[in-house]
Amino acid sequence: MTVLLEARNVTKVFSSGGFFKRKETVALENVSLSIKESSPSITGVVGETGSGKTTLARLMLGFIAPTEGKVLYKGGDLQRMSRDERLEFQREVQVIFQDPFEVYNPFYKVDHVLTTPVAKFHLARSKTQARKLIEHALQAIGLQPEETLGRYPHQLSGGQRQRIMVARASLLKPRIILADEPVSMVDASLRATILENLRKLNQKFGISLLYITHDLTTAYQISDNIIVLYQGSVVEVGDIELVIKNPQHPYTQLLVASIPVPDPDQRWGGQDSTPVLVSKTSAKVNWGCKFVDRCPFGMPICGKDPPPLFQTDGYRAVRCYLYKDASVIAGNAIGKDVGPKR
Repeated sequence: MTVLLEARNVTKVFSSGGFFKRKETVALENVSLSIKESSPSITGVVGETGSGKTTLARLMLGFIAPTEGKVLYKGGDLQRMSRDERLEFQREVQVIFQDPFEVYNPFYKVDHVLTTPVAKFHLARSKTQARKLIEHALQAIGLQPEETLGRYPHQLSGGQRQRIMVARASLLKPRIILADEPVSMVDASLRATILENLRKLNQKFGISLLYITHDLTTAYQISDNIIVLYQGSVVEVGDIELVIKNPQHPYTQLLVASIPVPDPDQRWGGQDSTPVLVSKTSAKVNWGCKFVDRCPFGMPICGKDPPPLFQTDGYRAVRCYLYKDASVIAGNAIGKDVGPKR
């Protein structure tokens, strides 16, 4: 089975400070995942601020180089691509950012972000054909060309700007879209529309999506499978229904239990959902499990050795010694040994 985009045992360490007071921050540690060509799906990547979500996206896009490991596209290292290979990658792997306003040049009309990729990748033979392509892309995501084109970014709402970026991505018919918090800065009323647009790109055109968010509810709404990050490490991965409705890692249980519901007396997931965890008073350790200081199930081994990913069933793996009797996934090979049901 051909792998389109793969992170292989990727670690990213950021350094700061002077020579004598140099500080290193591990943003991502030994993460592996793969997106297959033959089974387009939507993978949610969730976690709190600082968990490594955006760092993972930047690595997968080739914006930054890993400190250790490799990011491969069709088997080729992103950091060693030729010019032609890089151009192919840029067309086939598109990105939708959190704040669409930062993508626009305020001196250009919004048409610029649509006409530029059409010209760069020779998608049309004439201006008339290019105009038709752009209009069709806008109409497909619910925007009227006559109400959108010819305007400056500040003349459109945040939702309109974001949907234009979805249209831009769809113009190129990419193989993969990385969406980094694509609905966090738009009105709640527009979130469902944008998420539905993304889902249609997956279903209609066979585009795989890596959906990065801190919002578990939207991840559950759109994703087929999910990766939960904590302090740069994958703590749980698998089919979205399994992970959200029956979370196994204590951190995932904490995230799910914190989802608000209209009834203040009812937790999301029912009466049997795991109680919210309370941080312990023990000192934070620099080895072993990263969640040990917040976990109510901590054991002596948790503070000594970092747990591997245990495959608890066919479509889920958990990095927790509570499941030490399960088989270990070799090399943290997310996406190879664990995948979505759907």
